[in-house]
Amino acid sequence: MPAVQATDAGLLCYCRAGFEPELAAELTQRAAEAGVAGHARTQRGSGHVVFAVADSDGPGDAGAAAAALSQALPWRELIFARQKLVLLAELRDIDPRDRIAPILDRLQGLPAFGELWVEHPDTDAGKPLAGLARSFGNALRPALRKAGLLSAREDARRVRLHVFLLEGNHLLLAAGDPGDSAPWPLGIPRLRMHAEAPSRSALKLEEALLVLLDGDERARLLQPGMRAADLGAAPGGWSWVLARQGLQVTAIDNGPLRQHLLDSGRVEHLRADGFAWQPARALDWMVCDMVEQPRRVAERMATWLREGWCRHAIFNLKLPMKKRWQETQAALEAFVEQAQQPLALRARQLYHDREEITVFASVLRNRDRPRGDRS
Repeated sequence: MPAVQATDAGLLCYCRAGFEPELAAELTQRAAEAGVAGHARTQRGSGHVVFAVADSDGPGDAGAAAAALSQALPWRELIFARQKLVLLAELRDIDPRDRIAPILDRLQGLPAFGELWVEHPDTDAGKPLAGLARSFGNALRPALRKAGLLSAREDARRVRLHVFLLEGNHLLLAAGDPGDSAPWPLGIPRLRMHAEAPSRSALKLEEALLVLLDGDERARLLQPGMRAADLGAAPGGWSWVLARQGLQVTAIDNGPLRQHLLDSGRVEHLRADGFAWQPARALDWMVCDMVEQPRRVAERMATWLREGWCRHAIFNLKLPMKKRWQETQAALEAFVEQAQQPLALRARQLYHDREEITVFASVLRNRDRPRGDRS
């Protein structure tokens, strides 16, 4: 990461609107555990959180602390953050007639960035800024290149420059490490609803496979012929995603599935209770999107891994309206404790999630420990 020369050093993280308190609590706790002093700044509904590090010994010290905090909080391990960036500066009361000059001034002395992303909050208040973000990006790129602050051609291997527009005269400058940040603008993978998908819930599992697994893991862990169970499957969105990957799926639900899914030959439907059913032999995968108390779901998912009924799992935990960060921690801790297995564990509130988080868990073997996990 480039050295931070601004007094506004810290982290900038994007999140789902309304979940700023949960992200702020997560960052505050994780920073304390990493031994970095600071505080979270946010506003409910803003779609982002700034975690400002303490500046007791000057801006250079704050910049070093921000870089250390970023390293201690890998993007893959954060639950409520869609995106994680190192904050470089906050610019207020900019003259709309010349937004470029103050940006160039604050970036002087930094190495050239590989890409420029001009973004805005993913909120009702932020979406009207989309047009300004596009036009301003087109004007800012050549100015950055002329100043030697942006590579002549886009280089995805270099640190990205993010300009986060809060208003027409108020913006944040941040840096994104391509190896430790979301590779999509606003941290949102753009997925399209397939015409044959039985329900929109299919987008949740598609996003989970894209965000919670890397490319190597998807190729290794999702191979044609593998066997999976989908608990609470109706109307079949998650079963459809797995079948498209070539897996043989047992769909467990007392409700009906879409007929074309059954006609595929890759999905068997059993009318049973997803909380009571267990497979006759071990499966490769189990997925679950049942509506139930998060700790009850966590306990049942732990049973599957503890008993060896599956090796990999993706499941959703529906969160309460209050104390969502605390409930998230309690459910995940209960899951790990009761699984009684060495696990790779990743959890994220996905773009297609609502009042829930999605969890990937995998029983570890010595030769295939996934990277970027919370074991």
